[in-house]
Amino acid sequence: MTIDSPMELLSGLSPEKFMKQHWQKKPLLIRQAIADFKPLVDRSELFALAGQEDVQSRLVIKTESIQPGWKLKHGPFSRRSLPSLKTSGWTLLVQSVDSYNDKVHELLNKFRFIPAARLDDVMISFASHGGGVGPHFDSYDVFLFQASGQRRWRIGRSEDLSHAPDLPLKILNKFVPEHEYVLDPGDMLYLPPLWAHDGEAIGECMTYSIGFRAPQRLELVSELIQRMADSAIDIADFDWYRDPNQRAVASSAELPTELVNFAAHSLEKAVANTELLSRALGEYLTEPNATTIFERSVLVSNYRLDKLKDIKGIQLNRKTKMLFDRRHIFINGESFVVSGADAKLLQQLANKRNLDHRNFLKLSINAKDIVNEWRSFGWISY
Repeated sequence: MTIDSPMELLSGLSPEKFMKQHWQKKPLLIRQAIADFKPLVDRSELFALAGQEDVQSRLVIKTESIQPGWKLKHGPFSRRSLPSLKTSGWTLLVQSVDSYNDKVHELLNKFRFIPAARLDDVMISFASHGGGVGPHFDSYDVFLFQASGQRRWRIGRSEDLSHAPDLPLKILNKFVPEHEYVLDPGDMLYLPPLWAHDGEAIGECMTYSIGFRAPQRLELVSELIQRMADSAIDIADFDWYRDPNQRAVASSAELPTELVNFAAHSLEKAVANTELLSRALGEYLTEPNATTIFERSVLVSNYRLDKLKDIKGIQLNRKTKMLFDRRHIFINGESFVVSGADAKLLQQLANKRNLDHRNFLKLSINAKDIVNEWRSFGWISY
């Protein structure tokens, strides 16, 4: 992908200009981001996905009594448990459809001008007339792509981010829209974090939300510290606390200042180990979701070049997450130290999510053995 060439997907902006002018800065309405678009998943396919145990789905129902109310249910849903198509005001939300459908996965790949470490998933929402999830904001960037029907979006920079009490959804207590757009199939709206928005279906419609990961600071720190602590055991840094100058104390329950300083220095030393930090971060960012299931296969032992004649190349599974840094390849929560030609080839696999037969043959025997093990885990296919 060339980052300095205009993209229809971005209203003629190059990825470079889009990131500079809009990313985390201001919204962008894109008419016909994909011209003559046809839904990648039909209604029955989406309903079937919502019925699977390993797929996260939600049903939001807007009720109209004296004042609007909301109901939230979690899947899986049988078709009979969903409201009638003639009933207005309901929305079915299905997460990570890109993990189950090749075409939706290809759509997500169009956004790989943004670091893959930030890419999350494609959520598809089906809504009957008037359906929506109420005015809210996201803590992450999102592209709202209209796949079928029409949806009216109202957006605004809300200073009051408090939520209405006693509701099952995080709906803004006060929402003041600044702009209003009606999106047709093929149109797309980009919103930076914290931009309040409220979408309402005009007739039956389907919207794809391409979302991005935005790790919360405390969660990230907690996860990295734990992973770095586990990794530090392998390094065997047995630097014990010593206090030869400790004097007798009258208040034995008070924390010694020297011990507090030792703890602080130990944390600083751990974080200063950039290799350990990068390794922990890469493993964390590629960790599969709890509901992710890979189909395992038999491991072929003693894998050698003379058995590779029928292999066309390597293709990452849709659910596989793969990243890299200067020394490591990260895949589905695991890390591997790589160098030389193997590093370049596996980095290419991570970037393009496939490696052709010619380049596959260039991998070393050890690298092929590792790749073959990934195949047995269901992470890749040949």
